[in-house]
Amino acid sequence: MTNVREASFAVFAHFGVDRLFGNPGSTELPMLKAMPFPYVMGLNEAVVMGMADGYARSSGKPALVNLHSSAGTGHSLGNLFTAYKNNAPIVVTAGQQARSILPYDPFLGAERPTEFPRPYVKFAIEPARAQDVPLALARAFAVALTPPMGPVFVSIPVDDWERECDMPALPDLSLRTFPDPAGIEKIAAMIEGARNPALVIGTSAANSGAWDNAIALAEKAGLSVWSAPYAARETFPEDHPQFAGFLNAWRDQIRDALAPHDAILVAGAPVFTYHVEGSGPHWPEGAALMALSDDPKHLSNLPGGGGVLGDISAGLSMLTQRLPARAFAGATHQLIDPAPEMTSSYVLKRIAALRPKNAVVVEEAPTSRGPEHVTLPITREGGFYSCASGGLGYSLPAAVGVALGQDDKVIAILGDGAAMYTIQGLFTARDEAANVSFCIMNNSAYAALTGFSGEFGMNHVPGCDLTGLDFVKLAEAQGLAARLVDSVDALDEALQWSFAQDRPTLLDIRIA
Repeated sequence: MTNVREASFAVFAHFGVDRLFGNPGSTELPMLKAMPFPYVMGLNEAVVMGMADGYARSSGKPALVNLHSSAGTGHSLGNLFTAYKNNAPIVVTAGQQARSILPYDPFLGAERPTEFPRPYVKFAIEPARAQDVPLALARAFAVALTPPMGPVFVSIPVDDWERECDMPALPDLSLRTFPDPAGIEKIAAMIEGARNPALVIGTSAANSGAWDNAIALAEKAGLSVWSAPYAARETFPEDHPQFAGFLNAWRDQIRDALAPHDAILVAGAPVFTYHVEGSGPHWPEGAALMALSDDPKHLSNLPGGGGVLGDISAGLSMLTQRLPARAFAGATHQLIDPAPEMTSSYVLKRIAALRPKNAVVVEEAPTSRGPEHVTLPITREGGFYSCASGGLGYSLPAAVGVALGQDDKVIAILGDGAAMYTIQGLFTARDEAANVSFCIMNNSAYAALTGFSGEFGMNHVPGCDLTGLDFVKLAEAQGLAARLVDSVDALDEALQWSFAQDRPTLLDIRIA
């Protein structure tokens, strides 16, 4: 016999957990007793969840999060939703009041804890008995790591940790599955019979480690490669001659971009992600379409075409072996050379020119995403992370998690509005000595919203003026060195200073 805490620590070790992300509360204190690994503290549960997501996706390990009961879990929900959309393997443990007083509606008790995070967790449980907690945790890790990966939730009463229990048997799991060869043959036949085939590649391909296999397939089969709408990770080297560009989340724009192609393979993405209503076909009429994904929802939601379920990286490798060689004859994505002005395009161009080798970009600057696509190419595997959900407040703490999960310099490109959602994440960046350059693209507004208002026939949007925010003072108050950059003449020197540091720094970059 052992106790629940020691058995749970053994479960954590079995699945490779090497730190705990949390914001401590009273109902979690017994879990933290004699903890065998570091505690990464965030000043808000949204920060905690964002850091865990960034760490899980960059390190390739599951992340462990500890939250307080209803209130703490509630604070985390925005970034829990993002973790679900990002397919981040996170095991969330939440404290619960003692079992003996749950019938009395105790202070800080959660009445229906497993319902609160749903539907944005793959699995949620409060074990019926204290001795079942370690087994529930083992199951939670297995579910989180099974493709499509995602967060899970375990509610644990505060008095469970000292209870005696048996140590459960822990499985040695291999969770990735190969696509059906017959399905791969259908995709191969479609590509082989096409005049001008294309590959549209999305976030799930990066999660499966498909970078090298996507390059090999594209080069052998002569494919034009497009990044799927709102891809939240790197998909393909954006300086490669066969990279065609980025699909926008509008149905007509997707059809127009893909119009030259008579065969389209969508790998690791839905067909398609949209931001506004549209009409007409989802892809060019007359073109054949197939999808390859490890996510059954990508296939069950297909508006036509055909689909194959299975590991994306393995499927692309199988296609490379099957298809004959063909020369590339498509168009190449073009970068621009913006004029030296304090615009997002020019700032991003200088970031691209001055960034350290192998630097990782973490982005949440909606008004800068378009300029980023034509000025700041992502050229390495593991080189880009963003938010698949569209919710703000993810990427500032995620940059801290990425820095803990990878050894390279992290450049966090953040809008001023987005940064303010989780600005207290700078405290943890300082506390963890995270190697992050926070670049705030400060235009004093929720400019993405004002720019989008034309879709609804509006020329004014209330509540979008952010004039007066001083990010240098906000950073310095949390222990970071920071600089204001408000001219082209000061830009390069400030970027070079920030990129040369091996500790967190912040630039408040005032853009038009």
